[in-house]
Amino acid sequence: MDTLFIPNENDFRRWIKEAVKECLENSPIKTANQSHKTEEEPLLTRKEVAYIFRVSLVTLHEWMKQGLPFHKQGGRVHFLRSEVMDYLKQKRRQPFIDPETDRIVEK
Repeated sequence: MDTLFIPNENDFRRWIKEAVKECLENSPIKTANQSHKTEEEPLLTRKEVAYIFRVSLVTLHEWMKQGLPFHKQGGRVHFLRSEVMDYLKQKRRQPFIDPETDRIVEK
């Protein structure tokens, strides 16, 4: 005659815990999350960017039209500080042509 094993609550808990642990260890998501955990850059709002650079929201909107990188989430506009800084550094290096004199002016 075969012996019948009836698991108790602790057996079920241990089995579930082991199964979840095994799934998480073998998950490809684990490695992707660990690489992003090094330092995620927080998103900035339009008001925060305007305050940081001491410009109006109208000026910030004009910068966005001219190519300032931004991200939309749920109908809201957000910026990454590093992208804004890179954009402004690039724009500063470009020569400016004075419309009155048609001469190149270095910024």
